[in-house]
Amino acid sequence: MSDVRSSRRQRNAPTINDVARHAGVSPMTVSRVINGEQVVRAATREKVEAAIAALNYAPSAAARTLAGGEETRIGLLYSNPSSSYLSEFLVGSLDQATRSSVDLVVEKWDDDTSVEAVVAHLQRGRIDGVILPPPLCDLPELVEALDRAGIPAVAVATGRAPSDLAAVSIDDRHAAYEMTRHLIALGHDRIGFIKGNPNQSASAKRFEGYVAALGEAGLPVQDELIAQGFFTYRSGLDAAEQILSLIDPPTAIFASNDDMAAATVAIAHRTGLDVPGDLTVCGFDDTSLATTIWPELTTIRQPISAMARAAVEVLVRQLKGRRSSDAAEHLVLDYELIRRQSDAAPRMRPRLGGR
Repeated sequence: MSDVRSSRRQRNAPTINDVARHAGVSPMTVSRVINGEQVVRAATREKVEAAIAALNYAPSAAARTLAGGEETRIGLLYSNPSSSYLSEFLVGSLDQATRSSVDLVVEKWDDDTSVEAVVAHLQRGRIDGVILPPPLCDLPELVEALDRAGIPAVAVATGRAPSDLAAVSIDDRHAAYEMTRHLIALGHDRIGFIKGNPNQSASAKRFEGYVAALGEAGLPVQDELIAQGFFTYRSGLDAAEQILSLIDPPTAIFASNDDMAAATVAIAHRTGLDVPGDLTVCGFDDTSLATTIWPELTTIRQPISAMARAAVEVLVRQLKGRRSSDAAEHLVLDYELIRRQSDAAPRMRPRLGGR
């Protein structure tokens, strides 16, 4: 209960954004004044200092780090069901944290923990900024609470980053479009699709790409070929079983991540289907799982480690005031379609009602 009362007091305390509004300047300018940078004009500095005094503003941990030269501590807050995705993300984050000479604190989000309690915990731990991988990158109440507390954040792999929130992503829509076009080029015209978790904006982007490619090729979007998944192996098993139990099943299934694609391969094997002879299966992410199952997965390589490294770099630049512009950085990294052994042209088989 004391944590809740503390978080309420923190929410009522003035933030760096309040100081910026009071002084009529940007939050970055306030940060530069706190940091003692000489690029700020004297008149502007006086306005900011007056606003700090008027609001009785106590700089956040990030501001104290900038002003006092203390060790920078950044948090990696995670709540992701895919261990393969998380392991690659963590490797990239740790690597760049070492290169940038900052401390990385890894924190797990528990579903029963309130946003206020999480932010209060970060403040007590003197966390200067936070990396938000999916699905937390798409949690508006968390992003808003961090902003109120004056804790900078970088969203990773979100499909709808606000203009004022730094973000690192790929073009999920075009990547899924390209994979679907690849399957069509192989000769598939009944292509199943397993959606990702609806709480992640990238899921919608990937489905949009699938639909766009079908439409461009003049193929209908058939509801029976689409199943809802949640980016977990278990949900992939259920979705694949649903699609493959159809009287006229598809010749290819495109799953929104590698975990669900691997589950699809398992269901295919269990039902006596050869992959890729009877069924082509493709995934998304190119995690380690893609090359540890048989056959190895054709998939979209999302540069997970590189995205994590870039997120740390963006956050450090933000904390150190090394930006020439106050606008939030939005980096879009390249993806790659990786062909392995799980895709092939469809086998000729009689159509329903044929002789």
